[in-house]
Amino acid sequence: MTQHYLELQQTGQFPRLLTDYLAEKPELRSFYSHYPRLENFRHLIDQKASFELSKREQLVAVLEKQYQDLPEKPDFSSLLSPNTFTVTTGHQLNIFGGPLYIVYKIVTTINLSRLLKISYPEYDFVPVYWMATEDHDFAEIASVNAFGRTYTWQHEASGAVGELNPRELAAMASRFPEPAGLFERAYGENDTLTGAVRQYMHELFGKAGLICLDAADADLKRQFLPVIKDELTEVACADIVAQTSAKLNGMGYDTPVHAREINLFYLQPGLRDRIVRNGDEYRPLGSGIRFDRETIFQEAEAHPERFSPNVVLRPLYQEWILPNLAYVGGPSEIPYWMQLKGIFEHYNVPFPALIPRNFALYVTASEERRMKKLKLSYQDVFRGKEALRKKIVEMSAEHNLFLDDEKAELKALFDKVSAKAKAVDVTMEAAALAEKTRWLKSFGKLEKRIHKAEERKHGIILGQLQTVLDSFFPRGIPQERFANFLDFHLANRHFIPNLFLMFDPLDFRFVIMEEGVAEQP
Repeated sequence: MTQHYLELQQTGQFPRLLTDYLAEKPELRSFYSHYPRLENFRHLIDQKASFELSKREQLVAVLEKQYQDLPEKPDFSSLLSPNTFTVTTGHQLNIFGGPLYIVYKIVTTINLSRLLKISYPEYDFVPVYWMATEDHDFAEIASVNAFGRTYTWQHEASGAVGELNPRELAAMASRFPEPAGLFERAYGENDTLTGAVRQYMHELFGKAGLICLDAADADLKRQFLPVIKDELTEVACADIVAQTSAKLNGMGYDTPVHAREINLFYLQPGLRDRIVRNGDEYRPLGSGIRFDRETIFQEAEAHPERFSPNVVLRPLYQEWILPNLAYVGGPSEIPYWMQLKGIFEHYNVPFPALIPRNFALYVTASEERRMKKLKLSYQDVFRGKEALRKKIVEMSAEHNLFLDDEKAELKALFDKVSAKAKAVDVTMEAAALAEKTRWLKSFGKLEKRIHKAEERKHGIILGQLQTVLDSFFPRGIPQERFANFLDFHLANRHFIPNLFLMFDPLDFRFVIMEEGVAEQP
């Protein structure tokens, strides 16, 4: 398998806050802890070395319970050691594994743990997939693009998606044009979406060391009670994020996250509603439930699992319960983590390294052949459809399609006319210049018509270009954000092993992977 690289800026797909962070712009230094460089992990290890044994014991107990029905479950005992740390990624429970980039996040995380073990052999590093089981945005997880069509889970859903029964998805998998036994088993053998995702992720990546964590657990949430209570009575987090966002906005950056007065949801079966406060009254927005200060504190003490951190507090909760060194995130996640560093400082919790996941384009052998036939570079394909069509037509044309020489002659002619007109009457110069502008516009329109006529002569080659673009940008969306891994995995069982070989977790360039075969890592 062959790989090529582009700088992220060359693709035009990434926010400036991310690319400036990776360029180590000095003005961003205060918004993260340590730049993701291998030698800096020594500092990250040192700052997490005091992680409490009691938290490690609780984490292991929860994982043992969550994995009790899975075969060949991992040995969690290493997490009890003060020399063991985690590296974490997280995502929603998208059906059938979701878009390709979810797999890319996980492979990046596993590869990072392996690289750290090589560099720091006296320590152990466990890759963790934080399952967003408490998320309630069903529409965001309910569709998948695979085998040339979109499959959508038609289901009446409310509350946390992890609670949903996935049996309908097993039936959907059985109707795929290619067998997907992995998903048929997972969805058919579990009563919750959480259990199903854990099962298929374990089947895909368990042997590579991946651990899937469902943090919607009463014992884990109980550790987080001090923050939950603070959030119900203070507005510190909202103020901190607002101040940080204002600084970034003032520097010209977009900030994806906005903190609320209370950054918690209230969870019940079939219910996940944002908690709002009016004076001394608390209520989950949209429900008839009411609390006063005393009763909501009593509820938190008795049922901490019913209090769900939103996007502002979830990162803090993660670092509160895990001996974590790094978070592997996407192009919008890294920027919003940079908005949150002040919250970590407020609670004296070490801030992890922020690692962009590997970004990639997978090129099949047939698309590679088309690229060579079209004489296109990979940088070309990110220029946009119209620019590519224009380049293809110009390369294929037998005649010069531009009227540059003719425009120059026209300008020279009108300059002479303008000079003569001005000599007769100075007021005539404006009229001559207006005619010059009108004729140049007419030449421009004619030039476009010549290009269109030439395009019609090259329908076949432009069709080949469209085939390439449909593979790289299906429906105009980057491949990794649209296609499902089954489209490649079922045709090439080396697809995932190849990812392990191609991805360097600390190489922050865009990877183009031309199809090939690799041994299982």
